[in-house]
This record gives sequence, C-alpha cells and structure tokens, in this order.
Amino acid sequence: MSEHVAEPPKLPAYTHGYGAAVLNSHRHRTAENSAAHLLPQLREGMRLLDVGSGAGTITAGLARIVGPEQVTALEVTEDAAAITRTELAAQGLGRVDVVVGDAHALPFAESTFDVVHAHQVLQHVPGPVQALAEFRRVTRPGGIVAVRDSDYEGFRWWPALPGLDRWLELYLRAARANDGTPDAGRRLLAWAHEAGFTDVTPSTSTLLYATALERESWAASWSGRITSPPFAQQLEREGWADAVEREQIAQEFRRWAADPDGWFNLLHAEIIARV
Repeated sequence: MSEHVAEPPKLPAYTHGYGAAVLNSHRHRTAENSAAHLLPQLREGMRLLDVGSGAGTITAGLARIVGPEQVTALEVTEDAAAITRTELAAQGLGRVDVVVGDAHALPFAESTFDVVHAHQVLQHVPGPVQALAEFRRVTRPGGIVAVRDSDYEGFRWWPALPGLDRWLELYLRAARANDGTPDAGRRLLAWAHEAGFTDVTPSTSTLLYATALERESWAASWSGRITSPPFAQQLEREGWADAVEREQIAQEFRRWAADPDGWFNLLHAEIIARV
C-alpha cells in the first residue's frame, strides 16, 4: 500500500504584489536591518537557503557573509524569482542559485542546509506550521532556522488619523481573506513548537519611520499600494473600499508624512530555532 502524502496548502494570492510601490520599499531591506538576529550565527562556507527572497537585497547581504555559491534563494513563481536574480546580478552575486518552489513542500533533500532563513514569509502562507516543518526537514542536525515576521496589529503611529485606522482595518481583512496571518509575529514561537522545534530563541525588534525622509518613503509605499494592483483590485472586487475611499486613505498617508510629529513604529518578531 502506498503511503499517503498530504497535499500542500493551495498557494494564496500575495496581498502586496510586486508593483513599484512594494519593491521600492522592500529594496530598503538589508541583512543588517532585517536579519540582525541571524547575522551573529553566520560563518563563511555555511550552506544557506533564503525562502521568499523577493527583492533580493537581504539575500545579497547574506551571500556576502557565507559566500554566494553557498546560497540558494527560493521564490514561489518564476516572475518573482526573476526579481531576485536581477538584483543579485546587479550586485555582482550571480552565483547565487535562485529556484522556484513552494515553502510547504521544499524541493530539497533532508539535511541539505546549515541555515534556512525566511523574512516576512510565514504571514503570507496558508500553512505556516507546515512550512516551518519543511524548513526543519531540510536543515542538517545542528543547523538553524531563522524567521522574522511582522505583527500588523502591533503597529503604532502618531498622529491618530482615522484614515490610517481604516487602512489597517482593510489590510487585515484583505490579508486574512488571502489565507494570511497578519499578526504572525506573536505566533512564531507557538508555530515553531508545533512544527517540532524544541530549542527556540525568540526576540523582537522594531522599525521606526520618524524623519522626514523616512515618513515620505513609508507614505509613498502605502499610498501606492492602496491605489494600485493587487491590493486596490482586491478592495474593489470585494466591495470593501471604492476608488474614492482608497484615494482618501492615500491622501491621509501623505498628510501623516507631512506632519513633523509623524511617527510610525512597526513591530517585528524573530526566532532562531535549532535543529
């Protein structure tokens, strides 16, 4: 009798998409500002898998530490993988192997990697525990799995603007409709335990937008996302926010950015899980 193999969860729509407003924001991410919890663990020659490599800027920083020929980057579609490849090539890191695959069913043998890294990935997948179990499967004994995810419901800003409250309400609704978990950060430790990890070190960090340039960047990102596909299309299709309301929210972000007292703090959680 053949052994039954569970089907991986159906891949959801990516709430953010890969438009300019998203990629321009994501390209500000580096290994130093987005994977600081992992960097002390890395050594040259380690074999590393970066799941959900996206804009490729974090991947590039990791590759410079362990060696580009030691890194495999994974994205869910060929189009997304092409974005990573383009960034890595521009940084002279074309030796990184960029492949297409599903985080719920990684196309690698057991114990292939010393390190598996995922940044802002588990909040978007329908089976985060299954993905973590896969990360554990492909990591060698003694290796580590490093994950970082936001907790949108822990975001805080000033001044208190109704349009930003409405933005968060709409984003949470859209992300959950896409089988995501926008408060993933607070769940990482529980998910890791459920996936079979017993040696897990949790931590938190924040990202603050408070200078004029930082506020301008953050407002440009979200005013662009809420008025462009795929987020705007989802809001329109579901009847949650029409074009007029979406533009009002975009204008509220711009109003926030223009306020010298403007402050936007993002809460992130991390884990280092040892295999």
